[in-house]
Amino acid sequence: MDLDAVRTFVAAAETGRFQDAANDLAVTQQAVSKRIAGLEKELAVRLFARTARGAQLTIDGQAFLPHARALMQAEERAIASVRPGRRALRVDVLVMRSAMSALMRGFHETRPEIELDVVTLFDADAALAAVEAGTIDATFRYVAGSRRLPPGVESARVLDERLDLLVGPRHPLAGARSVTPAQLVGHRIWIPGLVPGVEWALYYDQLVAAFGLSIDGIGPHFGSDHLMDVIADATDVASLVGEKPRLAWSDGHDLRRIPVVDPTPVYPHSLVWRTENAHPALATLRTHLAATGEPTGSAGTWVPPGV
Repeated sequence: MDLDAVRTFVAAAETGRFQDAANDLAVTQQAVSKRIAGLEKELAVRLFARTARGAQLTIDGQAFLPHARALMQAEERAIASVRPGRRALRVDVLVMRSAMSALMRGFHETRPEIELDVVTLFDADAALAAVEAGTIDATFRYVAGSRRLPPGVESARVLDERLDLLVGPRHPLAGARSVTPAQLVGHRIWIPGLVPGVEWALYYDQLVAAFGLSIDGIGPHFGSDHLMDVIADATDVASLVGEKPRLAWSDGHDLRRIPVVDPTPVYPHSLVWRTENAHPALATLRTHLAATGEPTGSAGTWVPPGV
């Protein structure tokens, strides 16, 4: 249905005169008459009775009026749903219990008036395609040097997340106050759920190449609780965990979270967005991250080449 014709019908019904409706809509009276005639033809009824005193609604016109107003309201809601600043900012954070999620929680606590729609997309290529297509506004990703962003998409590194060594009380390194990557050589580091080609697998491949570590990605990832259960009882298994996620283990586990130093491996998180995205909350998020984010590229840290 021609919404301009419906809008014209509502204006004519409310003013009672085609000329007044034309003035309100900034069109000619001829245009008003043509739109009304087209609408009457489509509906196969007369909507107005023309009299010397103006235009009066017929019985059919009176029946159609509330529905015409509902159409106008639906049009306003439809436009508002996609108008920048009127809909929720949609951001992909990959994993809910992660540094990315912590960044978004901090943003929400600072700007609670901004409506957020937080989603999780497992595949980096799918997330970048969603940003390019406009189905999400932004994503937090590891943007490696070998990964090329789609045209019109840009990124900014917002957080270097330190990796800590997680071991059980019987592990040979359990008593260390800190460890170096060189001291980790020969120890089994278990990162379950590493799927070849995914972004964090690419990161660990580069970590292995740089320091000669033995990283085992065999087995599904059943969550941090299962990971901690295995490490707590092991004498030869350790893992690397990000500094941001809060790990709460039972008293009987007695796990040790040990800083890795000289250098400290960090996982670089970047915010990725489409350049032409005009959502004002996206600009607010970028400003917030720039102002509150931790420094990147700090001395004594390691990131893969090309990041």
